[in-house]
Amino acid sequence: MSTVSPTAPQVPQVPRPARPGAGAPSSAALRRAGRTGRHWTEHGLVFVAPFLAVYGLFLVWPFLSGIGMSLTSENITASGAAFVGLDNYAEAVRDPEVWSSLWNTVWFTVLSTVPLVVVGLGLALLAHQLRVVQWLWRLSWFAPFLLPSGVVCLLFAQMIYPSGFGLADQLLASAGLEPGIGWLTDERYAMLSIVLTTVWWTVGFNFLLYLAALQAIPLHLYEAAELDGAGAWRRLWHITLPMLHRTTGLIVVLQVLASLKIFDQVYLMTGGGPDDSTRPILQYVYQQGFTGYRIGYASAVSYLFFALILTVSLVQPWLSRRHRAEEAAK
Repeated sequence: MSTVSPTAPQVPQVPRPARPGAGAPSSAALRRAGRTGRHWTEHGLVFVAPFLAVYGLFLVWPFLSGIGMSLTSENITASGAAFVGLDNYAEAVRDPEVWSSLWNTVWFTVLSTVPLVVVGLGLALLAHQLRVVQWLWRLSWFAPFLLPSGVVCLLFAQMIYPSGFGLADQLLASAGLEPGIGWLTDERYAMLSIVLTTVWWTVGFNFLLYLAALQAIPLHLYEAAELDGAGAWRRLWHITLPMLHRTTGLIVVLQVLASLKIFDQVYLMTGGGPDDSTRPILQYVYQQGFTGYRIGYASAVSYLFFALILTVSLVQPWLSRRHRAEEAAK
């Protein structure tokens, strides 16, 4: 008969106290880490230095230099300049020509932004539904955006001017309407002619953004809506347009900023006329600086306009944060 000896009790292992400084990096390791950090920092600065040099030379320095000139009576001959403080800014605020030019700029922005957004969306919806030679439609609608502004303006100027002989008047005459409209010489039509030229020229960019956003919408949303009996219009209003909300906000902000900076079309097609009815604020800055030789005053006007553009550019981040907050609240 075997006997079972009792199991010896287990003695718990008490951990040894750590030695002072155990687990902490040694001074040699710290020196190696410091050398490694400096090594990467030095190489990072080497790679970033060319960009910083170009950025400082062509953006930071002109920006600061322009602010300095706006505080002086600087002229294009660079002689006799004196510090005038904020006098140029005060004069710009009181100048009726500044306000009229700014109104022309804002009016052009209002007239051009709406059709550029609506037409861009319509072309994108049409191209997204096409299944035959889709690449040709995309190319034909986006190609005008690749043309230089000078080519576009000269092309449209030949189409609508001189009155009575341009293509537009010939089409009116063939339709039995009265030709001879002053497309670029009549205050009623000059701004509209510039807007039409701008829409044809730049709508391709908005079209491309909308088309990319349409292709990113999940197809199962449309399939589920179709199974529920939703027609084409209901799918458009309840699926497509809400899914394009962010893209539309981005396009509106970008288009407003681009329209506020209009210069080429007006300068090449009407020169700001007739009777300064189409002159934008940037052309007024050009006239004051390079025709009136008042560089200091032109700089002050341009920085006031820059403040307006900066304010508008902050709308997009604010709208994005507000939209994300609303979605989070739901």
